Amino acid sequence: MTAANDPNLSNVSNVSNDSNDSNVSNVSNVSNNSNMSNGSNASPSCILVIIGASGDLTRRKLLPAIYNLAEMGHLPKSFAILGVARQLASEDQFRKEMREHVEKEEGEPLEDDKWQWLAERLHTLSGELQDPGLYSRMADTLATIQREHAVPANYLFYFAIPPNLFATVSEGLAAAGLTKEEHGGWRRVIIEKPFGYDLASARALNADLCASLTESQIYRIDHYLGKETVQNILAFRFANGIFEPIWNRRYVDHVQMTVAEDVGIGTRGSYYDQAGALRDIVQNHMFQLLALVAMEPPISFRAAEVQDEKVKALHAIQPLTPVDIKRNVVRGQYEGYRQEPKVAPDSRTETFVALRLFVDNWRWAGVPFYLRTGKRMKTRVTEIAVQFRRAPLTLFRNMPIDTLDPNVLRLRIQPDEGISMSFNAKVPGPFSKLGTVRMDFSYERYFHEEPVTGYETLLFDAMAGDQTLFHRMDIVEAGWQVVDPLLQAWAADQTPPLTYPQGSWGPNEAEFLLDCDGRSWRE
Repeated sequence: MTAANDPNLSNVSNVSNDSNDSNVSNVSNVSNNSNMSNGSNASPSCILVIIGASGDLTRRKLLPAIYNLAEMGHLPKSFAILGVARQLASEDQFRKEMREHVEKEEGEPLEDDKWQWLAERLHTLSGELQDPGLYSRMADTLATIQREHAVPANYLFYFAIPPNLFATVSEGLAAAGLTKEEHGGWRRVIIEKPFGYDLASARALNADLCASLTESQIYRIDHYLGKETVQNILAFRFANGIFEPIWNRRYVDHVQMTVAEDVGIGTRGSYYDQAGALRDIVQNHMFQLLALVAMEPPISFRAAEVQDEKVKALHAIQPLTPVDIKRNVVRGQYEGYRQEPKVAPDSRTETFVALRLFVDNWRWAGVPFYLRTGKRMKTRVTEIAVQFRRAPLTLFRNMPIDTLDPNVLRLRIQPDEGISMSFNAKVPGPFSKLGTVRMDFSYERYFHEEPVTGYETLLFDAMAGDQTLFHRMDIVEAGWQVVDPLLQAWAADQTPPLTYPQGSWGPNEAEFLLDCDGRSWRE
């Protein structure tokens, strides 16, 4: 989300922000440019410091995203990367390995000139993160890189490390003076989820970070918010006069949100068995989607105003009582989960969860929000379906039409990003049949966009100082306040989760959540 001059808000990707650079344009909204420049298409000059650069996140997401930004002309001439990890190869070897990984993720050969430009700016530093001496060496290395590449003292630190190291690293950076903003330079830190294990641990984690950083320096990243369709929810709602007037309880019957994966936990057994679907997906990804759908119009698209409305929407979710949990929540575990590597043989961790929630405010009172997510599901899909109330049959009472399909708006987030709308139309021939037809918009077909990782926009925005697509601490807490009662109830209940066959849509009991309301899940 970046600065805009369009008073009609015709594209939410061009909206105003808190950045110090008023010329910054959103990465998703500017044309490709083969030359690195400091023009309006480029981010502000900075050094990206990836702490934990030997990990999978760097190889599969961060470096491919940076390469894509370079390929599209969104990086400035004065830019560099410092990779920090316990033990890294020589710079030449690291560059060679990173090219192989990026090429694998891109699925095609890289442009030599683009990669060479990036490789020349890719540096390494090895050391133990618990060693205070590492941070003084890091300061010296960054000063050398600044001189070599003519980069100002703007540092963006990416913590690609486990959360239990966040406090150690932030303290080390602060002790070396690397988080202090002075002489016009800025210092920012990106952290990955999980943002705590529950409400108490989230607050403790935040206290540790805020001992060395200010809230304005902390960028809590959620890669879902980098996806085009997620960002487009705001544009769709607030830039089109035909939808916002009907975006409320008078016209909307219910909202369904599905995040389904057809794969299992892979090699993440040790992490996933401690987290589960509720913590891993619902508390962050799905609640962010819910907030974007349910929030009130902000007074502007500045980061603070958007985040204020998101946190209000999350606070409006009705608290779940013990009775509500039994009635409105289903948890499941796919068959064979307990045999996965690094999973406890008697694990009660959920790999599936479905919830019926209510946003208790004037706009949404009485409208159910159905959420479900799971591993080893029938297919891989993430979508939001807004189902509108059915039209009355009065007009068709003397015709052989006994039901009217409801209008459904689908916001497809993956794998095929786009938006579709279904409506009823007359079938050719005598006026006796109606058929459901669909208007469909696909990002790939319409804009011919190449696939990206979802990190491009978020990294660009962090460089630009725009926190709109990042979590603020009160948003994190609001999410935990909803799920904490579930976690406590499940901890006290020794009943194992319901099992469901791999390749299905989850336990049959999840169907009853909607059946009892006269509705059904979209498949």
